[in-house]
Amino acid sequence: MSRAAVPSLPSRYPIGEQLPALYADDDFAQRFTAGLDTVLAPVFTTLDNLPSYFDPRLAPADFLAWLATWVGGTDDPRWPLALRREAVAGAVELHRWSGTRRGLVEALRLVLDVSAEITGDGGAAWSSTAGGALPPAPAEEVLVRVWPRHGRTADAENSVDAAREVDADRVRALVRSLCPVHTVCRVEVLPGPPANEEGRQ
Repeated sequence: MSRAAVPSLPSRYPIGEQLPALYADDDFAQRFTAGLDTVLAPVFTTLDNLPSYFDPRLAPADFLAWLATWVGGTDDPRWPLALRREAVAGAVELHRWSGTRRGLVEALRLVLDVSAEITGDGGAAWSSTAGGALPPAPAEEVLVRVWPRHGRTADAENSVDAAREVDADRVRALVRSLCPVHTVCRVEVLPGPPANEEGRQ
């Protein structure tokens, strides 16, 4: 996207109109300043709309990668534009939930457009009763199950195709980057929501 000279873009602040009255009827002065107006008009337009450049939902597409660096967000030019905008807009909220189930589920939904279910807590156990017996040992791994957000298809053949829409390698890479370092995470790609999730869809 170019913010250089834009043909036929009028200036909101023509220089010729701000010159002393002596130059109001001077053809050379008016033509000379009109040339400067052509150069300055895009600058004024950008400044007039500056707040929009800092809003991921309104900013020009080529600004999104730059805005993402401000908030530590993820931006991939291969994603659809609407998804890129949502990822940058939600980056700060995602940081609040970093290292939690909710944060991982939201990141998978936002970045890869998949639904997820996470079981296991990575080996953390606690008791609210002082001096009480320790709770059973938790599972040592975290199971991350993902499936396409559009849900389960009607027949087995289409279910296989639906599962292929989820890029397992990208899911694993994202899970590895977001799971706490002390946890072991295992990823399963499903063709549709598990039985316990279908009633909530």
